[in-house]
Amino acid sequence: MSKADHMLSILWMLKQRGRTAGELAEALEISVRSVYRYIDALCISGVPVIADSGPGGGYSLPEHFIEAPLFFDSEEQRALLQASSFARGTGYPYVEALDRALSKLKRYSNAQQLEQMERHENGIETIHSPSPPLSHLIQELELGTANGCTLQMEYRKGNGETTSSRAIDPYGLVLWKGQWYTVAYCHQRQEIRSFRVDRIIELHRTEAVFTRPTDFSARDFLLKSLLPARNTDEKLITVIIASDEGILNDLCSHWLFGHTLVQRMEGQARFQVDETSLLTYAPYFLLPYGTTLRIMEPSSLKERLADIAINLAAHYKT
Repeated sequence: MSKADHMLSILWMLKQRGRTAGELAEALEISVRSVYRYIDALCISGVPVIADSGPGGGYSLPEHFIEAPLFFDSEEQRALLQASSFARGTGYPYVEALDRALSKLKRYSNAQQLEQMERHENGIETIHSPSPPLSHLIQELELGTANGCTLQMEYRKGNGETTSSRAIDPYGLVLWKGQWYTVAYCHQRQEIRSFRVDRIIELHRTEAVFTRPTDFSARDFLLKSLLPARNTDEKLITVIIASDEGILNDLCSHWLFGHTLVQRMEGQARFQVDETSLLTYAPYFLLPYGTTLRIMEPSSLKERLADIAINLAAHYKT
């Protein structure tokens, strides 16, 4: 028998009743020393084996241990606990179910495992931007995606003044920069589009169903809609920015500049940016850096930054 077979056999016998190391060794035809090794391996895997010393002692399992748990080692337990902290505060709709799962994980752990989990659980915390309660919408969109249900929604447009009613086939949800987006096929526009969840006023299921495209990625779709398309005829302009390494690291981690980075040199970074983004979005992102960076190329970007700064100054002088 393999090690895994011996461990499962010991687990099965302990579920029936408590046994001594000698009884386990005799039943499995192995040495007592091997039983000790397998018991240690079970404990490391997350099984709360109770060891009682003295006459009549031996090994047993807690009364609440009705079904054999999954074999989570200490690293897997730590990962589950810490990953849960990233879900909280994002609008993730299944936080209560997540708490129940973690409670079960702790319930089926012994004192040593609990102490270790608590140390790691308190080691990582996250700060999320304040956002409106969206968990009910996110849950409905997630269920619609999983079950292939067409949804009817009332959607508020970007100007905040007009709304539209449309049927959508939700293909997926994406959390990006603190905002939830759903990527869906819009029956009104007859195309795949992205919608901000916080702009959805009302959402309900319909009787219609759909089949999600094979291997479709909502994340990739949203990212491509944000980044300049390399396969179009729009001109890409070389942008060279000089600064210290800390500022350049921050700049290169940005969603636009990070994906358009061509070359990183000491004290400089070279990007290829489409003209539209260069003269609309990029200047407003770069302006808060002030004098901590220098635009080496192109001159059009420097002129655009200067114009924006002049207009801001004039605005606040009035």
